[in-house]
Amino acid sequence: MFGQSLTQYWWLLLLRGILALLFGLGAFVVPGLTLASLVLLFAAFAFADGVVEVYHALRIRSHSENWWLLLLEGLLGIAFGVITFQAPDITTLVLLIYIAAWAIASGVMRIALAIQVRKEIEGEWMMALGGLASLLFGVLMLARPGAGAMAVIWYIGAWAIAIGLFLIVVAFEARGLGKRREAGRAA
Repeated sequence: MFGQSLTQYWWLLLLRGILALLFGLGAFVVPGLTLASLVLLFAAFAFADGVVEVYHALRIRSHSENWWLLLLEGLLGIAFGVITFQAPDITTLVLLIYIAAWAIASGVMRIALAIQVRKEIEGEWMMALGGLASLLFGVLMLARPGAGAMAVIWYIGAWAIAIGLFLIVVAFEARGLGKRREAGRAA
């Protein structure tokens, strides 16, 4: 079951949350990042997040029918990271579209996953809320494509911090659920 594997691999959610949080904080702490630095930072974040998600999906595939949703989200992250690495000289508008598309796709995947596991885990609403935040961020980015590079940095930073916090909360919820299950078995 997915809920059981989520409790077993809660640390992967925590790792993804920390990566997102660090990426978001970096966008706020060093807002003077050049566009090239932002492109490479985004590419590294998307790629690393995708790799962690693919690893998680492959670890749980034997005991979760929903593992493919994680795999799909991870592969999308890797693809967006690779695409961004291959074209580091892209314009702000193209970067905005890349990031918005990735945020929308991963948001939809997180919402779908939360719906799939709602009976297996507690706190699935946080996963859905994180997906909704990602989806809304992507739509906002597409709706305001004329925003300047600094505004894009602030949007990206806020989005990454929100997603990071949601993932960290879900990780600790999954860890707590795992401990409660173990305590129930021991009793």
